[in-house]
Amino acid sequence: MSSNTQQNLGSTTALSDTQWAQLNQLTPSLTPSQLGWLSGYLAGLAQTQVGTTIPQANPVVGEAPGADKFITILYGSQTGNAKALAQGYKAKLDSAGIAAKLVNMADYKAKQLKNESHVVVIVSTHGEGDAPDDAIELHDFLSSKKAPKLPNLSFSVLGLGDSSYEFFCQTAKDFDKKLNELGAKRIADRVDCDVDYDDAAEAWGDQVLDKVQDELKAKGNSHVVAMPHIGKPSLSVATAQYSKKNPFTASLLESQKVTGRDSVKDIRHIEISLEDSGIQYRPGDALGVWFKNDPSMVDELLNLLSVEGEADVTISGETFALRDALIEKRELTQSYPSFATAYAEIANNPELNALLEDKAGLRVFLGERQIIDIVRQYPAKADPQALVDMLRGMTPRLYSIASSQAEVEDEVHLTVALVEYDAHGQIHQGGASSYLAQRLEEGGEVQVFVEKNDNFRLPESSDTPVIMVGPGTGIAPFRAFMQEREAQEAEGKNWLFFGNPNYTQDFLYQTEWQRFVKDGVLSKVSLAFSRDQEDKIYVQHRLLEQGAEVFAWLEQGAHFYVCGDANHMAKDVHAALVEIVQKHGAKSAEAAEEYLTALRRAKRYQKDVY
Repeated sequence: MSSNTQQNLGSTTALSDTQWAQLNQLTPSLTPSQLGWLSGYLAGLAQTQVGTTIPQANPVVGEAPGADKFITILYGSQTGNAKALAQGYKAKLDSAGIAAKLVNMADYKAKQLKNESHVVVIVSTHGEGDAPDDAIELHDFLSSKKAPKLPNLSFSVLGLGDSSYEFFCQTAKDFDKKLNELGAKRIADRVDCDVDYDDAAEAWGDQVLDKVQDELKAKGNSHVVAMPHIGKPSLSVATAQYSKKNPFTASLLESQKVTGRDSVKDIRHIEISLEDSGIQYRPGDALGVWFKNDPSMVDELLNLLSVEGEADVTISGETFALRDALIEKRELTQSYPSFATAYAEIANNPELNALLEDKAGLRVFLGERQIIDIVRQYPAKADPQALVDMLRGMTPRLYSIASSQAEVEDEVHLTVALVEYDAHGQIHQGGASSYLAQRLEEGGEVQVFVEKNDNFRLPESSDTPVIMVGPGTGIAPFRAFMQEREAQEAEGKNWLFFGNPNYTQDFLYQTEWQRFVKDGVLSKVSLAFSRDQEDKIYVQHRLLEQGAEVFAWLEQGAHFYVCGDANHMAKDVHAALVEIVQKHGAKSAEAAEEYLTALRRAKRYQKDVY
């Protein structure tokens, strides 16, 4: 907007220079649909301030807004991606004039489904086909005898997952199947999105919108302004400005190994400067890191495929040199079925073709290989553009933040395990971990953003006791928790369960934990070093040993947190908790599970697992 336009608005409405600066800082980062939503929101807010009542799409979760039809967006998110997509789709519907209600599945009354007319489900899958924590209760309800018939419901499902895993988008498949079996009708077919999901999600959203807009704009719905919750923002405008698509260019301050010389693990303490960004984060949040592939691996790949690195290729309408595209834009350290299928067409190798027919065998094959391993085993000559087209887009890696800004201010700390192993006669490394631990020099630039995790938060009351289970790099968020509680001068008790192979080599942040104990911040520490004795001991064993006291803390209102491996550790810890509640709470196995479900519903049992 020009200065003349500003002046023509009149003295009663013109913004101050400071307000214009704030507005101009925010708006470049917004998408057109977000700008549309903001326009409607501000218009609605202005009317409420002059005494005009704005109809709300859904003032109370689970209650329909009068006689008008509307669409309910239900999301279940583990790392935040499904939530972000759901929020974006809400903005899209708002800008189209369609009344929409956005609800976390954890906050949704399942019995309300029978009263809905239109529902879209956006849900991720993690672990071995498991539903995210937010979605477990609704997921289980739909499979139970309590689930109602839904002949009047129209729905569509969008799934987020990773095709590298066997149970790709399983939770979305479950929701789609169950809703259909209960009599609901599909607005549009389910779409299962891989890790590079933007285009597929956008196409699905457009299809659903096209199918419902005539019906949902009827009966005057186009005038509805959906007012969001108005409260104290948890993050600054600067934090909202930087995102996955618009990361902040930070600088590496330090990368220090924190395991011993003889450790079987190479774990690094990473410090990154956020100076001049204005970014704020909270304990429990994650840091998204855009990394670069190893140039030496890219050069070998180019050589194997007999292709020139300077050849021009196009990605999303932009032109890059092939070598640069492979370093910065394409996923090379993970293998996936779509690449194997496309590569087999140019390799024309009978053995590889046969593998494609054996889905179980193919998954094992890909799980043990990076992209370069497949090319080494089945060499071929590739066209530059065909090569980038068959490769999946790079996605940032998320790391639990290991610091509190109350302690480190404009820095952010991570605890990163270097992924390094021998396979097929070659040394292999993880893409992001080797970039942060080895290739990025101190002072070097790295693109980052904060990923909020509202499902992993300290209790609102600093008097509430906390139990933390975090073996290995799962210790990261609990370092942030303790820094935050120390700054708060919290009175609540804190108990840490930590495990790793060896006490002398792998006690991460040992001196810090000892200081927390000495200063009274940390009340109790239970350690499990698996290789320091003949029989391996893990954190779940320590939980069982301390079961009576663990249960006593839970009965006193303690919040229970788990961070780390999802496939084994988190399941073993859950099984230990069930046993503890059974034994010390005198409950059946079913009642113990219900007890833990109640904890999860009350946000007292939270997991950050991967």
